[in-house]
Amino acid sequence: MSEREQLIAALSRDVPSVKPVRNIDHTALLWMLLSAAYVVAITHLFGPIRPNALAQLASTPRFLGELLCGLAAIAVMAVVGFRAAIPGALTPRLATLGGVLVTVWVGCYVFGLVNPALEPSMLGKRPHCVWETFVYALPPVLLGFALTRRLFPLQPVKAALAFSLAAGLMPALYMQIACMYAPDHILKFHILPGLLMGALGASAAAAWWRDPSRV
Repeated sequence: MSEREQLIAALSRDVPSVKPVRNIDHTALLWMLLSAAYVVAITHLFGPIRPNALAQLASTPRFLGELLCGLAAIAVMAVVGFRAAIPGALTPRLATLGGVLVTVWVGCYVFGLVNPALEPSMLGKRPHCVWETFVYALPPVLLGFALTRRLFPLQPVKAALAFSLAAGLMPALYMQIACMYAPDHILKFHILPGLLMGALGASAAAAWWRDPSRV
């Protein structure tokens, strides 16, 4: 045995075995399902969905497409956030896809300012929807921090930005069914708070990571 092999054997002799990290995509999926179930449940707890929303989904393909695009954006950003917590797990292509999907989804409502998918209406308006979006997103964000913190991510800000954005967009997406449909209202009171949750999550991660007293 060479000196190098002897050194490696000596260094590794007393190293405890480490359990392999579970499939990070499964963790992201579990987080998304738990978070989505919570968002839907608490939204219904504080008020019903718009009376004609389900009928509109069935009768208006573009409205259904908007929601499916938002769902895809949330799913991809959730995976991006959790993969960013594992060195080498996040590919630039996936991160780009997440950003593109979010941009396309927001763009649906920007285009809707001149050509809305549905006739704008006050029907179903929830008086505190902007605060609901913020508050409902907080538990999923905190859960995301708890799950990724245990992985000691090398890109904590990127991870927090992505999963916090996904968390913020969950109530923003469900408000398209639970609240009134009007693109200007959606952009200001549903989507903007959801986007801000991404920035808040990233800022919290940056502040925590700079804190030398963190454990």
